[in-house]
Amino acid sequence: MATSESAAASTAALAERLQATMHRAIVGHEEVIAQFLVALLARGHVLVEGVPGVAKTLLVRTLAACLGLEYKRVQMTPDLMPSDIIGTNVFEPEQRTFRLRRGPVFTTLLLADEINRAPAKTQAALLEAMQERQVTIDGTSYPLDPNFTVFATQNPIEYEGTYPLPEAEVDRFLLKVQTQYLSEEEERALLRRVQAGFRDSDLAAAGVTQVASAEELEACRAEIAALRVEEPVLGYIAAIVRATRQDPQLLLGCSPRASVMLLQAAKAVAGLRGRAFVTPDDVKDIALPVLRHRVILRPEADIEGLRADQVILGVLGTVPVPR
Repeated sequence: MATSESAAASTAALAERLQATMHRAIVGHEEVIAQFLVALLARGHVLVEGVPGVAKTLLVRTLAACLGLEYKRVQMTPDLMPSDIIGTNVFEPEQRTFRLRRGPVFTTLLLADEINRAPAKTQAALLEAMQERQVTIDGTSYPLDPNFTVFATQNPIEYEGTYPLPEAEVDRFLLKVQTQYLSEEEERALLRRVQAGFRDSDLAAAGVTQVASAEELEACRAEIAALRVEEPVLGYIAAIVRATRQDPQLLLGCSPRASVMLLQAAKAVAGLRGRAFVTPDDVKDIALPVLRHRVILRPEADIEGLRADQVILGVLGTVPVPR
């Protein structure tokens, strides 16, 4: 059995390989890639928000290629039905029986592209799949891949033709990752790469190959789950989450589920950094993407232009850090 230190080192090495290979297709977005890896290692789903054209879909496709995971994509639209995602029973006249036609949810990595363009009923079709890793069709439950993971992209809610996600569904995402525009130098690097012949439709030509197996990923997940977390760090996590419930600028703070997910994400951060234990810095560094989508601002704070990130940063600034 590997020691905790050597296991953490192997997790960090795996992450380094994945990041290096992803950058053969991706320019910039180092923080986004790191957060994707945190979610995978913590067995969590990811909500990716950003304006069109900032490589949200390409990031997910490239990650799937690097891991050799089965990958399917669903373009969410206003007329999409729940059965278009989970599947349905189809009557076969010749056999006089029904046959299950499986939807794209029967995969390992599902990209739900522009999820907030689908109506609430269709968005809710993913709830059971995300929480239980199973779906129910006509009263019968069907298990999904044990490693089933949703990466859902969305445009900012101010954009025309978008619908807010139901609160219960938002809470199922481990992280809400925000993609930003590239810096000037990164954008120039992207143009040079395209001028040299790069096409995002052909990842193999760009040198994106599988560099880790599902077995390696599972081994790293097991080791991260076993990482050491001291009592003061557990208390720090609980204090952060509880402080959001008392913040006067918030109508709704974070639930106990947020505490659990912050713990899981912080352990993944520690593993990626090659450590066998979690520090308060690991918690602070991943707190924003874990918590930003779990709070609701008071109307007056929203009108004043306050954002969830600002409130959470304020909470982090007031909660004492354990020594």
